[in-house]
Amino acid sequence: MSRLQVLYRSTRLPVHRSGAPLHVTPRQAGWEYVDFGVRQLAGGATWSSACMSQECCLVLLEGACRVEWPGGRAVLGPRATVFAAYPHAVYLPPGTAFRVLADGPCELADCRARSRKKLRPRVIRPEDCGFEIRGGGNATRQIVDIIPPSFPADRLLICEVYTPGGNWSSYPPHKHDTDNPPVEVDLEEVYYYRFDDPAGYGFQRLYSAHRDRTVKVGHGDLVLVPDGFHTFVTAYGYHAYYLNVLAGTRRSMAASDDPRYAALRRTWPAPDPRVPLVPAPARAAVGQSQVNSLRRTAP
Repeated sequence: MSRLQVLYRSTRLPVHRSGAPLHVTPRQAGWEYVDFGVRQLAGGATWSSACMSQECCLVLLEGACRVEWPGGRAVLGPRATVFAAYPHAVYLPPGTAFRVLADGPCELADCRARSRKKLRPRVIRPEDCGFEIRGGGNATRQIVDIIPPSFPADRLLICEVYTPGGNWSSYPPHKHDTDNPPVEVDLEEVYYYRFDDPAGYGFQRLYSAHRDRTVKVGHGDLVLVPDGFHTFVTAYGYHAYYLNVLAGTRRSMAASDDPRYAALRRTWPAPDPRVPLVPAPARAAVGQSQVNSLRRTAP
């Protein structure tokens, strides 16, 4: 981490412009799988692309759009902001050409990972996503699974995490850089941040036995996690959102806690009453709710 750029900052484009204010390729990241970008479209604009040798998941961040591919189409949204509603997304396998048509100004997270598996496209509705309250006290956060390990994808794993102002998240600090299933698997990961107020900020720590780095993150920032332990805290008064995109050789999110803090999982106080920050749709709330989970997973 000391020699790699781990923090990338994006600049929001004017609403009448289309483009990619943020894009980090595997080559830029210095790893094998995760390719991440944010695509902004002006109202009425069209964006055409193809997955080629990668599987792809488009996650709607704001606005509304239509996605078309050979033999299928999906309507994503509306979603005013990531704090207003659960996500809409679409999964597309390698070799799929697609087109996005913006019904108004919109933004998408373009999440990809190298793959050769020809799986079928799938539309992911808000009610298909998971719902979990994890942690306790000022380490409480809300997890929204979009592509969990059980999802029929090849490498991609994706979730959204909501952290109330002043709270810790991804806590206790954990790592997933060693292939030792079922205890831990080796995963590349990105954290893409948004705050309920653009003035909001937080701090992410990334560390190992030989390196220790803490970065200040703001609205629209991206942090790469190639290895080592990591955790996050948001400033008092500002609710934080981050989109986690992970990929590796196994469909698992197994992680190892820093042993100095691992016991905290067994002594969580009551959850922060401010969560959920975003109410879950009925199906997600009834079918997939978990509180104070002890799963050894990344967020």
